[in-house]
Amino acid sequence: MTDDREYDTEALLLRMREVVETARPMPLSASVLIARDEFLELVEDALGGLPEELRRARWLLKEREEFLAQARREAEDIVEAARVRAERMVERTEVVREANHVAQSRLDEADARARALRHEAEDYIDQKLAGFEVVLDRTMQAVQRGRERLQVHVEAPDEVGGEEFDEAGAFFDQDEM
Repeated sequence: MTDDREYDTEALLLRMREVVETARPMPLSASVLIARDEFLELVEDALGGLPEELRRARWLLKEREEFLAQARREAEDIVEAARVRAERMVERTEVVREANHVAQSRLDEADARARALRHEAEDYIDQKLAGFEVVLDRTMQAVQRGRERLQVHVEAPDEVGGEEFDEAGAFFDQDEM
């Protein structure tokens, strides 16, 4: 590079344009006079810088492509993770909905079974109470008959000292009837 100054390719091209623009015009012509050595040195410096510039540009393009590919992969991973999470949430929602449905069904079944058992118990108790009522009624009738018999004997005149004897002369016990 000239004069130990570092130029990038763009700066060198701008300098060449300036040399052409500021060159002295030739008389009676559209051409200009340019110092050949100075201009060729600028062209050589620009050409020398091109491979480095191109290498940097290619490297930047490659980095950009790798960055974009990485960004796409990350975006795809994020989208996939979101899809999986959404599916899980839907599954959880479905599981919860199904669990609630099953729980409600079980509660309904338990309520129906409890009502049936309550009715069965009420019917059983009613049958037992009806049977007890019949037994109690018979017992009440037996008690009533027994009391009536007692009243008949108490009201009857005393026979042989107030006690009844059978033909053999033994004491008659009414409880043995």
